[in-house]
Amino acid sequence: QVQLVESGGGLVQAGGSLRLSCATSGLTFSSYTMGWFRQAPGTERDFVAAITSGGTTTYYADSVKGRFTISRDNNKNALFLQMNTLKPEDTAVYYCAAGPRRLLSTDYSRRGSYDYWGQGTQVTVSS
Repeated sequence: QVQLVESGGGLVQAGGSLRLSCATSGLTFSSYTMGWFRQAPGTERDFVAAITSGGTTTYYADSVKGRFTISRDNNKNALFLQMNTLKPEDTAVYYCAAGPRRLLSTDYSRRGSYDYWGQGTQVTVSS
């Protein structure tokens, strides 16, 4: 049974930082593309960042580029998202997701490209 469990969310002031983690089990982690998505109330679940299976290539939404960093530890089956200079508009539930090893560059940002999802962790940024 595949499990993805996010942690590290919380309440932070604007300009602050948080580091999200996603612990995985039941899958060969190093064979999967991994991604972070987020969903604010009343909105769709949007792409945040993705990283290839070997960790050599990363992709970011324009809204987080330069502030967020995605990384992975294939020895620990874990995914991370370092979030700096947080803004109130970053407030959302953040989800990690696992997808196929090979994706077209245009597919990393698509929800439908990912097979497994975590339950999410709440991030709230106060102004």
